[in-house]
Amino acid sequence: MAEETQPRWEGKAIAELKGPTPEQVWPFLADFCNLHKLLPTIDTCDRVEGVQGQPGLVRYCASTASGDDSDPSKIKWANERLLMMDSSEKCFSYEVLDNNVGFKSYVATVRVMPVNGGDGKMGGCMIEWSFVSDPIEGWEHQDLISYIDFCLQSMAKKIESAIQESSG
Repeated sequence: MAEETQPRWEGKAIAELKGPTPEQVWPFLADFCNLHKLLPTIDTCDRVEGVQGQPGLVRYCASTASGDDSDPSKIKWANERLLMMDSSEKCFSYEVLDNNVGFKSYVATVRVMPVNGGDGKMGGCMIEWSFVSDPIEGWEHQDLISYIDFCLQSMAKKIESAIQESSG
């Protein structure tokens, strides 16, 4: 009897940043263990093993949805491995390893690209977060797309604010 295979989920979210250039945005994303500084839903993001910026780097990310970290059952966590980092192309890929969120197979690619302002001038940049995943028990495909989009929009706002603050 053949095992029934579920279709893979694929999706993409895009965030446009009006002012910053890809060169200004990339350092925020290139720091793979910096996620807790960009995403309000992540409380902890620590290097577990490997070298910063190098494939094989593993990070541990955790979130306490209620803010109560005294109850271990309320902590959502995942170990994620950096698969590829290309600073010249301003993109990286990672996969979710062990976790208690429900991911069985999940690979994402995040890239920063320039946006043409239409008059031939550069008009900021955009961050694209694409993924391929096995279905997650208890989730709908659209739930994952919405979650990725929420995370990306939050990160983009944080990056824009940090760049504006640093430039005066």
